[in-house]
Amino acid sequence: MSEQQTAEVVTLRHAALAALRTCDPHAKLAAVRSLPSAPVGADEAIAEPPGVPGRPQRPILVPPQRVPRRGVHTRAGRAALLHALAHIEFNAINLALDAIWRFSGLPDEFYLDWRRVAQEEALHFEMLCERLRSYGHAYGDFPAHDGLWEMAAKTRGDLLARLALVPRTLEARGLDVAPVMRARLAAAGDADSAAVLDVILQDEIGHVAIGNRWFHFACLSQDPAAVHVRLAAAYNSPTPRGPVNVAARRAAGFTEKELQWLCRVPLGRAQP
Repeated sequence: MSEQQTAEVVTLRHAALAALRTCDPHAKLAAVRSLPSAPVGADEAIAEPPGVPGRPQRPILVPPQRVPRRGVHTRAGRAALLHALAHIEFNAINLALDAIWRFSGLPDEFYLDWRRVAQEEALHFEMLCERLRSYGHAYGDFPAHDGLWEMAAKTRGDLLARLALVPRTLEARGLDVAPVMRARLAAAGDADSAAVLDVILQDEIGHVAIGNRWFHFACLSQDPAAVHVRLAAAYNSPTPRGPVNVAARRAAGFTEKELQWLCRVPLGRAQP
């Protein structure tokens, strides 16, 4: 390989950062689909540039309590729900890309796992946008909140906290609520959107499992359950709430000790 060819090689971590900074959703999806699998560049030192994360001007971001909540018995309500889910998936793309470029010195498998997550989240986003189009809407038509990325920003310098509080807490919550939302959409007559949620739930089990795998790896000899509780308190993470999808969480790698702790948490209250 010539010196010129060598200079043109882009590592997975640099490509992930470029995709993360891309604002246009369609361009971001194309960049994610094109992420290389090699070279990974695990040991590269990459300084954080401006423009992280890249996202479009819409949707308008508002505090969570200002995001309208509408029942799925109307078309407008179902469209609002699908938009909220699409926004979660768009953020999930950015979270996976951020994990790839931000944390150096890990095994190549770590970066390849999150590459897979980014690409599957991109597919989920596309599927939900297609369902939105069937309702006469597009991503950006409704306000949204920034809770997922706010936790990513809080844990930007702490790999262990990122793994504990994003995939194992915020994203794992999706395993609990997806069956409820799927049932509501099916009952409202939207079988196509319900089928999309079936796909998303199965993929998300794998994504949370990846988070669990690398959280346990990063814990070294520490008790993962105890570390999680400590980090949740330190970073003021959202408290667990029922219902808990025990089967999905078990499939995603939560231990029986963790499941027992989650299931004995009263609705809206955290138990130490």
